[in-house]
Amino acid sequence: MLKTVLVPVHPAGWPFIALFASAAIFMTWWFAPLGFAGWVLTAWCIYFFRDPPRVTPDRDDLVISPADGVVQSIVQAAPPEELEMGPEPRTRIAVFMNVFNVHVNRIPIHGTISAAAYRPGQFINASSDKASEQNERQSLKVTTEGGRDVGFVQIAGLVARRIICHAKVGDRMRAGERFGMIRFGSRVDVYLPDGVAPKVMVGQLAVAGETILADLSSDEVPQNGETR
Repeated sequence: MLKTVLVPVHPAGWPFIALFASAAIFMTWWFAPLGFAGWVLTAWCIYFFRDPPRVTPDRDDLVISPADGVVQSIVQAAPPEELEMGPEPRTRIAVFMNVFNVHVNRIPIHGTISAAAYRPGQFINASSDKASEQNERQSLKVTTEGGRDVGFVQIAGLVARRIICHAKVGDRMRAGERFGMIRFGSRVDVYLPDGVAPKVMVGQLAVAGETILADLSSDEVPQNGETR
């Protein structure tokens, strides 16, 4: 049980945790009741930057969710131009993260990073469709051993102000490996190869490094579901 509570903290979080803790100490010294609020916010900051281990399915053709959150939309959309995946629409799965989700992002499929591009932009609500085009973003593409491309994009949101990405072109990655994070809420889009059906549904909760979004070797049709 302790392993589910006492999880590691991402290194990017320690400066913020130190800042929140320092403010809490000052607030406690200045006015004790106000200090209580400061320590609550410090605890939330630690919670936000948590980085729990995940058990990733280990098969070459599986596309795994790169982010924790809700599957916000599954639509046909053209990938960002900088990924050079062509102008034709592909199935795009958007996973929306709120401020209580784990924000560490993970590689969605085994392969080599074949494209990576950062693009500055706005900070409108990440739940909006136009956020994928207008917001600040970090776009990446993985090419599998079989030569198929999967695109994924970190998108900043209304609160998010910092995209962190450690992956670079030429890196050979395994599905589930950590590659970055987005601070304080946003979303990650995944672009599937043509003809690949998603294995998730809108409204479903996704777990980074664990939830299977699609299977490149499957010929199943998209799934239907309902809230119960």
